[in-house]
Amino acid sequence: MPIAGVLAAILAAFLLAACGGGESKGAESTTATPPPGGQPSPTVQGTTLCPPSGSATSLTGAGATFPFPLYSKWIDEFGKLCDVQINYQSIGSGGGIKQITAKTVDFGASDGIMYDEQTAAAEAAGGPILHIPMTSGAVAVVFNLPGVQQGQLKLTPDVLADIYLKKITKWNDPLIVADNTGVSLPSTDIAVVHRSDGSGTTFIFTNYLSRVSQEWSDTVGFATSVEWPGDIGGEGNEGVANQVRQIPGAIGYVELAYTVQNNLPWAAVRNKSGKFMEPSLDSATAAATGVPLPDDMKVLLTDSSNPDAYPIVGFTWVLAYVNQSDKAKGQALVYYLWWAIHDGQQFTTDLLYAPLSPEAVAKAEAEIKSISYQGQPLLQTP
Repeated sequence: MPIAGVLAAILAAFLLAACGGGESKGAESTTATPPPGGQPSPTVQGTTLCPPSGSATSLTGAGATFPFPLYSKWIDEFGKLCDVQINYQSIGSGGGIKQITAKTVDFGASDGIMYDEQTAAAEAAGGPILHIPMTSGAVAVVFNLPGVQQGQLKLTPDVLADIYLKKITKWNDPLIVADNTGVSLPSTDIAVVHRSDGSGTTFIFTNYLSRVSQEWSDTVGFATSVEWPGDIGGEGNEGVANQVRQIPGAIGYVELAYTVQNNLPWAAVRNKSGKFMEPSLDSATAAATGVPLPDDMKVLLTDSSNPDAYPIVGFTWVLAYVNQSDKAKGQALVYYLWWAIHDGQQFTTDLLYAPLSPEAVAKAEAEIKSISYQGQPLLQTP
């Protein structure tokens, strides 16, 4: 069996187990059920791994679908290790931002940086809010063209933008054909699939299009939700993947793990250095290499100048308030986040996410250490 098929089977089986079959419309959730008795608290980086006595034993989170396969794994592993149940609703970055702002969850998750208005609303509700990096990953451009194999289709930035602008509407358009010598491209209409919900994956994808196409930047722009020029919406990464899989001639953008799960072929996209790159762990890692990292970690990775980088890559962040209103929950949260940016990174590569660089880990550590209750830090270090 091809390696993509093996990975897809493994990931599909894992996701089914993580979701437990209890799926609600527009959302996926995972809850880690801890074993009875628990385990001793190991240490990592000189910090007790599991939350101290008196911490909450359950947390809720909501947001990005982009990292859902990885978050599911983390939640399961941390739950078994530390007897903390975490229910994470995979509802899209826009939903995560809304829920953390409304304080209906203990943490949000987003692949898009909060706008100034969103940040102001969140700060009015609960004070300063952090963007804590968890991992980074590639957004694959997937398609449904019988006979065209994975990586065979080559797309330039301007062609990809014109497809989503609905200026290129046929697969045998001369501009596509010019870069695909030897590939049999049909006269099929291009069915353009996009996210219908507020989405950090959309934020990454439209930020890329804005960087490579002045027309896209001027007419559509980038955000977690934009006014699409047309065609078909899908809810969540899984919704876009399903639409592309079902519609002949479709094209869409999906986080890499969902691409493998759905056995969808992806295109090679020309990067800033002129190389056609396929999405992969290595090409996603290259996009984050050498990028200056601000203390608040609000940084974009699209259209990297690294010649080995895939151009549509982004961080995904957990959104958490600096000032926690519930000490018990705040303690559980900071120890979970600390575990995730350290021990949790060992699970990234198997699920096709890029582990945080040492520089990114250091920035995330500083953010987590700043989380407090009534002025007192919640993470206890020796």
